[in-house]
Amino acid sequence: MKVELKRTKALRGEITPPPDKSISHRAIILSSIANGKSLVKNFLRAGDTLSSVNAMRALGIEIEDDGAEVVVHGRGLRGLSEPSDVIDCGNSGTTMRLLSGVLSGNPFTSVLTGDESLKQRPMRRVITPLTQMGAHISARDDRYPPMSIRGGNLKAIRYEMPVASAQLKSAIMLAGLYADGTTEVVEPRRSRDHTERMLPAYGVKVDVDGLNIRVSGGAEPQATEVDVPGDFSSAAFFIAAALVVKGSEVMIKGVGLNPQRTGFLEVLQKMGADLKVENVRDVSGEPVGDIQCRSSELRAVDVGEDMIPSLIDEFPALCVVAALASGTTTIRGAAELRVKESDRVGAMAEGLKAMGVEVEEFPDGLGIRGAEVLRGADIHSHGDHRIAMAFSAAASAAEGDTTIHEAEAVDISFPGFYEMLKRLSG
Repeated sequence: MKVELKRTKALRGEITPPPDKSISHRAIILSSIANGKSLVKNFLRAGDTLSSVNAMRALGIEIEDDGAEVVVHGRGLRGLSEPSDVIDCGNSGTTMRLLSGVLSGNPFTSVLTGDESLKQRPMRRVITPLTQMGAHISARDDRYPPMSIRGGNLKAIRYEMPVASAQLKSAIMLAGLYADGTTEVVEPRRSRDHTERMLPAYGVKVDVDGLNIRVSGGAEPQATEVDVPGDFSSAAFFIAAALVVKGSEVMIKGVGLNPQRTGFLEVLQKMGADLKVENVRDVSGEPVGDIQCRSSELRAVDVGEDMIPSLIDEFPALCVVAALASGTTTIRGAAELRVKESDRVGAMAEGLKAMGVEVEEFPDGLGIRGAEVLRGADIHSHGDHRIAMAFSAAASAAEGDTTIHEAEAVDISFPGFYEMLKRLSG
């Protein structure tokens, strides 16, 4: 599917982003291994998160969804059943990596696969520690899906992570619930902490000491209620569009403001963005608030490796903002983004050049020289939802027509994205 977009005079109005994808995944998986019936409110119904729902159903979990709330009938740590078929994780790396941790603790064999994109995404980072804990895992070329996992009889380990990755950390922590002893994960720098925040809500103690996170084996999660906040990563594309389209003013309501997720806001404020965060409150252990965004005169900044973990999903949106900032913005330390749903570094360089932006490509990032104006272009999303949404935001500020190819990719995380963009455009 392709979408044709034109320049927007201004974006105005109030929106609520879709529910948080990362938290929705975790709510389904943790509720499934908890004892009792959990209620998940404001669950994201999108391709990725439904992969987690279908995976847990394949493992014997009853999940009811009436369109408003999701009820998960958890069967405890030891209650999962051996699947009768291969488990299809679709395009969801989160489903595959987190589920790998859970399945490593269960004494049966399961096979995880995915679509063609997911089959090209390396899993060795997860395979290495889970194998050290005692799981038997085989994969194509020892690193790519499909993965066969034979779990059970895990032992606790202390694992120093080579990179800051919330998915890797979460996989080890989940496996640690099944292990004999206390499992410790040491991060090189802080990554998203949704799993650390959610486990205590299920009655599981998590010891966080700086960059060291510990969980004890045998702690049984108990059913709870989770209210999922709005997804900051989805909101980021509207923040970017509002900043670069002259005359825009957008209020984004109910956005998750987890401090490990909001590096994008920090960078934007350094760039001179007119942003105001208000009405901050706590929802199910996560900070939530509203963000007022107005079009701004932006200046270039340097973004280093230390900032990347807190804006990993916002990289495409940041590139769009940088493309219309005065000066040259450099973003380094983002090599991990070359093995996401697409090579996001290469895809952003390709698309920005097509829109008339001067871009220098590094192995781990980009140098983007801000342009006075973007020009409409043919943009290939490479089947990546965040690339499609980033260039849709850019198209709102570009002269001429822009065509986004494979635009259906947005349904992975944000069904209704184009309807929301059209509504703000008037």
